[in-house]
Amino acid sequence: MKIAFVGLGVMGFPMAGHLARAGHRVSVFNRSPEKAVRWVETHGGSAGATVTDAASGCEIVALCVGNDADVRGVVPEALAAMAPGGIIVDHTTTSAVVARDMAALARAAGRWFVDAPVSGGQAGAENGQLTVMAGGDAEAVARIEPVIGAYSKAVKRIGEAGSGQLAKMVNQICIAGVVQGLAEAVHFSKRSGIDPQLVFEAISKGAAQSWQMDNRWATMVEGKFDFGFAVDWMRKDLGLVLDEAAANGAKLAMTALVDGYYAEVQAMGGHRWDTSSLAARLETPQ
Repeated sequence: MKIAFVGLGVMGFPMAGHLARAGHRVSVFNRSPEKAVRWVETHGGSAGATVTDAASGCEIVALCVGNDADVRGVVPEALAAMAPGGIIVDHTTTSAVVARDMAALARAAGRWFVDAPVSGGQAGAENGQLTVMAGGDAEAVARIEPVIGAYSKAVKRIGEAGSGQLAKMVNQICIAGVVQGLAEAVHFSKRSGIDPQLVFEAISKGAAQSWQMDNRWATMVEGKFDFGFAVDWMRKDLGLVLDEAAANGAKLAMTALVDGYYAEVQAMGGHRWDTSSLAARLETPQ
């Protein structure tokens, strides 16, 4: 298929690469053109000077940009340039409101919009093992599923437009609680004078086991926090969660608390540390 990919950050760069390796004709656009040039040098395809250039005549336009405003800026331009009946697949984590607005805009233009945020982080993008939570028309989701399978291990339609973003918010609520619990567990192990590695071996096959424990326990113990999804982005996501909760009446005391802890990590200079850096906060005198 003829596909455009807009946004070549740590997630988008490898995701677009998987599409090219799957045999699709991929054109890319990035606000920093040097990343687009590097992508073409690595994967072939072409780079557009504008979103319009990249999306021209494409059947699918995938986005992985920064925030609500970025999506609102890109989508109208992509809709005008892409093929009639084409589908915009938005992998950005945004508000559900933006997803619904963009879906309405796409319908009016004779196109489709699917909100399709992902989980799995940079490693998942590089390894083609992302999980995709999709919101939008069932036919559109069915059409994109074999295509985005190039970089995902699972695609699940949650419901109509905005549902994918709401599911991603649920994902981030879960991660916030698990990572804080894990940080406290590592901190407690150290303060108790027991060997954290032996503790891990004892509990990691039982009820306490999680992806975060398997992948971040050892790095938390070592104080290494450069393994992917940054604190700045997590705070953006948790802000979306808390805004949605304020609107729907959900009580998210733990999520709000952990968001505040991430603000403390930012104040420590940890803006680009990964989310497991909650452990660093506990090792710093308060």
